Amino acid sequence: MDFYDPYTKGHSERVSYYATSLAKIIGKEEIINDLFLASALHDIGKLSIPQSILLKNKNLTEEEYNKIKEHPVKGEELVSSFEGFEKIGKIIRHHHERYDGNGYPDGLKGEEIPFESRIITIADSFDAMVTARPYRQAFSINYAINELKVNRRKQFDPHLTDEFIKFLKINRFLRRYNYGKNIGC
Repeated sequence: MDFYDPYTKGHSERVSYYATSLAKIIGKEEIINDLFLASALHDIGKLSIPQSILLKNKNLTEEEYNKIKEHPVKGEELVSSFEGFEKIGKIIRHHHERYDGNGYPDGLKGEEIPFESRIITIADSFDAMVTARPYRQAFSINYAINELKVNRRKQFDPHLTDEFIKFLKINRFLRRYNYGKNIGC
């Protein structure tokens, strides 16, 4: 993915770090292996999206946005084609579902969304906010934390969001560790 979409270089690794850290904090060690694999592969379906769309530095058309929205299903199809990875595929499929049911691809709501997918949604969104993209600069950590708060119960599982924010505030890890030049601190 880093080669295909250089603007998201390191994204999957950071999402894996955030997701597995959150699982550890809430005492869900039994899901860490599946969560690590799913978060590391969560965007693999983007390999089916033309680079002209992925790397576009302007607003996407509705058609282009709909193409981007196919990546969770494409990711599930690819990953689930390997024996024993069906659960990982399901987690990947649902990482863009929203807690309020307004996500995609299936419009799942609340507890209908796999637990691991709800964790990845938070980690993925946080990293996307604090990382520069072709179409915008990185947001500050404080801005991202505020967005997580505003969107708890809408986009994000409220309990998991609260735990992730505690993790960010306690660790302030982005100030201590350099995860790339394009992260806004």
